[in-house]
Amino acid sequence: MELFVIPLIFALVAAFAPKNVVRYVGLLGAVASLVVTIVHAISFAPEATVSLVDPNYITSFGLTFKMGYDGMGLLMVILTNVMVTIILLANLNQKIVNERSFNAMVLLMQFGLIGVFTAMDGIMFYIFWELTLIPIFLISWWYGAPERKQVLVKFFIYTFVGSLAMLLSLMALGTYATDFSHASLVAVTLSAKAAFWVMGGFFLAFAIKIPLFPFHTWQPSTYTVSPMAGTMLLSGLMLKMALFGMIRWMLPLAPEAKSEMTCLVITLGLIGIVYAAIIAIKQSDIKRVFAFASISHVGLIAAGIMLFTKDSLTASFIQIINHSLVAVGLFLAAGILENRLNTREFSQMGGVAKLAPKFAFWFAVIGFASVSVPFTSGFIGEFLLLKGLYGYNWIVGLVAGTTLVFGAVYTLRAYQLSMYGSPKIEGFKDLTWNEMLAFFIISVIIVVLGVYPQVVIDFVGPSLDNLFNSMQASNTLVP
Repeated sequence: MELFVIPLIFALVAAFAPKNVVRYVGLLGAVASLVVTIVHAISFAPEATVSLVDPNYITSFGLTFKMGYDGMGLLMVILTNVMVTIILLANLNQKIVNERSFNAMVLLMQFGLIGVFTAMDGIMFYIFWELTLIPIFLISWWYGAPERKQVLVKFFIYTFVGSLAMLLSLMALGTYATDFSHASLVAVTLSAKAAFWVMGGFFLAFAIKIPLFPFHTWQPSTYTVSPMAGTMLLSGLMLKMALFGMIRWMLPLAPEAKSEMTCLVITLGLIGIVYAAIIAIKQSDIKRVFAFASISHVGLIAAGIMLFTKDSLTASFIQIINHSLVAVGLFLAAGILENRLNTREFSQMGGVAKLAPKFAFWFAVIGFASVSVPFTSGFIGEFLLLKGLYGYNWIVGLVAGTTLVFGAVYTLRAYQLSMYGSPKIEGFKDLTWNEMLAFFIISVIIVVLGVYPQVVIDFVGPSLDNLFNSMQASNTLVP
């Protein structure tokens, strides 16, 4: 229970803490949650499923309140708490962290994300899924750019429509199950037609949140108008709920429709990979470059998930972690440039490497990780995903492989235009201690997972086996 209680308590404390200490309250809450999660991870057996809440009670409409985690869920909780800590640390010297409401909303979002990744009941998953939308919407609404309102209304409408579709799928599936627990929902065997509609509702919700082409139109503008900390939360954590949801909920609950949906989702993922990368190359705003780059990278992950083999799913988890780290690192670099130069336009940048060599170094490290050079987590994740997609269809593998070429182009272009050339200003403050520490932590994790990805594979492997076994027990088809 402490996984839920700690961020919730600190959110309440942050809401009323004095302004001169509230930034430390928020960071302390994130660190405390991370420490508790590490304790859970140390004592965790990867083949086990740990129950956090199980009142052994079913409401009249089937809600069981079950919460718990296996290797997949705990890995995502660890990722959540690591990224929240890094985001608050990186923004420790920004004005926004002096605001009580900001810190309270970040910790409330952390609470919601932990709920999403530990929900063992479909209704609980939906409740926490919706809960996470409120804090990030308010953070962007309160502290975003002046033109934010119209953009955020579009973001809200998109996500609300997707969530409604998922709820309808849950309700339809629940009519065939004894309750809404994950085990009961997986045990339901559907006709191919019914499964197609059930999976379609989940897919719409997840495709919007990831986002996949053509449901991506809310994303670049929302990332651009949100404060930098909000953009980090959106790219580093929010979209990971949808990728996790595909693995935990969408495919296991309606596997009868997998054969019909696989080609569609992979095709949309491939279009996103190429289309978003080309758009990223043409951008003049560094924040929009990385926003479109995110769409390109997650398209590859979504396509890999649809293969639904143990190898493709373990690779997806590696790449989910890598994307979180790289996205937060790149947006941190973009935020530093924007704060120091008061612009996001490449035409107003240049020569920063001469003025801030420490920043230039760490920006380069994250940039190399983004283009998946060897000994980084991105290299391992993308290689395994591309290997799986090539095995599915060589043309699919070839198109997906263009992410490596396009990724190098837009990342190195962004670095060159911002770091080299004639300086546009006389002074550029180099990294503060907290910014440097954030870059360092991100880089260390990227390299460790690039050298030894087996730690993730061993952590999630048994829970994937358990998932496949539960699907086989319900007479559904799995690999």
